[in-house]
Amino acid sequence: MKTKSFKSSLLLFLAAFIWGVAFVAQSVGMDYVGPFTFNAVRCFVGSLVLIPVIFWNQKRTAKKVDKDTLHDRPKESILGGISCGILFFIATSLQQIGILYTSVGKAGFITALYIVIVPILGIFLKRKVNLKIWISVLIALVGLYLLCMSGSLTLTKGDALILLGALFFSFHILVVDYFSSKVSGVKLSCIQLFIASMLSAIPMFVLENPKLSSICVAWAPILYAGILSCGVAYTLQIIGQRNLNPTIASLILSLESVISVLAGWVILHQTLSTRELIGCVLMFAAILLAEL
Repeated sequence: MKTKSFKSSLLLFLAAFIWGVAFVAQSVGMDYVGPFTFNAVRCFVGSLVLIPVIFWNQKRTAKKVDKDTLHDRPKESILGGISCGILFFIATSLQQIGILYTSVGKAGFITALYIVIVPILGIFLKRKVNLKIWISVLIALVGLYLLCMSGSLTLTKGDALILLGALFFSFHILVVDYFSSKVSGVKLSCIQLFIASMLSAIPMFVLENPKLSSICVAWAPILYAGILSCGVAYTLQIIGQRNLNPTIASLILSLESVISVLAGWVILHQTLSTRELIGCVLMFAAILLAEL
């Protein structure tokens, strides 16, 4: 069980790493296309990339599994994919709109509050969270504050929208936790991304003016975000959550904030203050404590 937990933690860390670096890709991509256009195209690319993987996986496991295995539950795969896709779309949309009215750092801090919301929601679902995990959450929260926050804690309109987005990200983590042990992770991820893409396309056409030329210019960040951030990372999240408590999973996934700061420092040559460095150390310490 320890080995399975370690492997799951490693998969989630890899997902957080990909998402953290994706912040750089998104910041570049937003110079050419709107947020809903970016989300719609990257999610569609991610779902397309997973289709051949699904067929390959089915051929590989055809002789090894029966109808009752998690590889052959189409109804549950569709229900889970639709549920996750809707929650993912709502969460990312609230985040995208909210970030227009607040700072990026504050948005990152508030979004990562799912590390607190997930265990609280877990209490209502009769999931026990021990004292060590709560201490880890508190340490991570302090680390996130040092990493992301530089202004006041006053709640603005944008902050409220992002906080609501964090709530839906928490629902998403818990729904993934429910379905990940019942269905194929690749199928669930593919359906989720397709649903999110279709839903993102509605505000894309209503609120934005998508142009094929602009999408083509932003091909590099879109492909990174589509193939790695969506296709690979969200699949890693679904598979990685199978053997982990959702609270620990949310703590590991919150390292996305740390990776994004470090990626900005290495790739974009952004400055990294002592305060931010201490925040990074506290975040990693919180994960290590939770895993002990």
